[in-house]
Amino acid sequence: MIIRVICTICFFAVNICYVRYSSDILKADDMNEINQTFVSEFLLLGLSGYPKTEIIYFAVILVMYLVILIGNSVLIIASIFDSHLHTPMYFFLGNLSFLDICYTSSSVPSTLVSLISKKRNISFSGCTVQMFFGFAMGSTECLLLGMMAFDRYVAICNPLRYPIIINKVVYVLMASMSWLSGGINSVVQTSLAMRLPFCGNNIINHFTCEILAVLKLACADISLNIVTMVISNMAFLVLPLLVIFFSYVFILYTILRMNSATGRRKAFSTCSAHLTVVIIFYGTIFFMYAKPKSQDLNGKHKFQTSDKLISLFYGVVTPMLNPIIYSLRNKDVKAAVKYLLHQKSVH
Repeated sequence: MIIRVICTICFFAVNICYVRYSSDILKADDMNEINQTFVSEFLLLGLSGYPKTEIIYFAVILVMYLVILIGNSVLIIASIFDSHLHTPMYFFLGNLSFLDICYTSSSVPSTLVSLISKKRNISFSGCTVQMFFGFAMGSTECLLLGMMAFDRYVAICNPLRYPIIINKVVYVLMASMSWLSGGINSVVQTSLAMRLPFCGNNIINHFTCEILAVLKLACADISLNIVTMVISNMAFLVLPLLVIFFSYVFILYTILRMNSATGRRKAFSTCSAHLTVVIIFYGTIFFMYAKPKSQDLNGKHKFQTSDKLISLFYGVVTPMLNPIIYSLRNKDVKAAVKYLLHQKSVH
């Protein structure tokens, strides 16, 4: 697992260097030949090369988006109105559900519009807002997953001191710091990216204004962007992953020392949903950046298409699976949802 952490750093560094290589094509001598008309909007390619499949993707993404809105909203409502769920774990889960709604709502509606109406242009300000929310939600989710792992570590390894260590002030502060840190990180990254001049090419080979895809269009030095993104990846990807890894090492050690088989099963069940979400979340990121880049033009085009589809999986499928995983693998959530549905049917 530690090797994977090291690989993560390498993958992101290589990917960012790839962006730098794309930008370095525009040398100082070439800059004079570029028409210095700065773009006021961008064109999102999406799946424009596959017009017959766009309607299929529209239907699939629309269904997934509705599941995301309904599933995560149900979890939020259950965690608020059911007193049995007024615990740190479900507080973090409610934050994660709200985050998934915000994250998908910042990009999915525009993706659906582009698929059905062929309207692929997005204004400069619209691209900025989309990039900000995408980066902020992604950064915050990494931190929240790390906080949730630490919460499970304290609950299982120090159960007697759990109410003291993770009291209401502490877990509200943990969640608030996650949101604040993610927001600040996004402000920095988005402002540094969108201050760059984008002269000439304004075609983004992606579904959304993804920051790496946008940086490839810049006709200026992006060294500062590279440095800040490396620092950001270390702080918001690697450090939370280390917290998750060591938390589960201690959790596993504690569980294996339990004498009661019932106690072991209960401890495993409280962690299984979170661990499944972590594997899906980080597994998708690993897969996105671990794949080798093809040098062949046809192969490169296929790789770019697969990258966009994997990004779509990361942006839509993962938020859709989160409420399903937590509701199916958690008796408390299922009981709360059934209770709320029963109350609604009575009234």
